Amino acid sequence: MLSKKAKYAINALVYLVKNSKDAPIAIGQIAKEQNIPHKFLEAILLELKKAEILISKKGKYGGYSLNKAPEKVHMAEIMRLFDGAVALLPCVTYKYYERCDECTDEETCGIREVFLDIRNETVKRLKGATLASIVRTEEKNERIQSKKND
Repeated sequence: MLSKKAKYAINALVYLVKNSKDAPIAIGQIAKEQNIPHKFLEAILLELKKAEILISKKGKYGGYSLNKAPEKVHMAEIMRLFDGAVALLPCVTYKYYERCDECTDEETCGIREVFLDIRNETVKRLKGATLASIVRTEEKNERIQSKKND
């Protein structure tokens, strides 16, 4: 399950894509508009900055903005940053590999093979889901909803 921290990070990033027209956005504005606790958001944005997903500007007109194109920020990167491994078993993780204690032969383990396939498909889908694709989906859904309400 996606942690609250990862969810808040995605919400803040989507907000930045939709609202930062060549100017940084203050933490307070993001926190208020996205209903994210200010202190928690500070920590999240600092992690995103450290990962070089965001840049910040200090001062009166300071705040945060994307350091990468929205098409280049995918959900696998965000999930790994905040929640660690995407895989459900430690023996099939990409960056966090650990041999399973109960496994007698990793090469022939059917359980490992099934969960490796699941991990590979999940990562493929998460890498295909970018900030840009989320924004496009939201805009499409808003147009559909608007037509329903007319």
